[in-house]
Amino acid sequence: MSEARVKAGIWVQAALRLADIGGRPGMVLRRGDADAGGVLAVLRDREGGVSVLSQTRTDGGALAWMRGTGAAPVDDATADAYVARQIRIDPDLWVVEFDAPDLLPPFEGKVI
Repeated sequence: MSEARVKAGIWVQAALRLADIGGRPGMVLRRGDADAGGVLAVLRDREGGVSVLSQTRTDGGALAWMRGTGAAPVDDATADAYVARQIRIDPDLWVVEFDAPDLLPPFEGKVI
């Protein structure tokens, strides 16, 4: 059985609040569909490295995250190009950026 799905706008608000509490502030770079939009999480370290996580689901329906830009940090241009491609494919996407010195997400979720 898959877990209940939370509306995208509510999930983004909760993730931003949890990140802020954890000292990893974030901001919405692009608003998507409040009910059914997917989420891209842009993680920035202090040395200029960037990683973009793309929201996905496991075979069982659980929320998971895929490193869309690969395992290694990338530069801004590469991250921006990835985000732009994903928005062309799915214009309902939310894009949320977080301070992430270790390039780990400030929210719970399996990274695959």
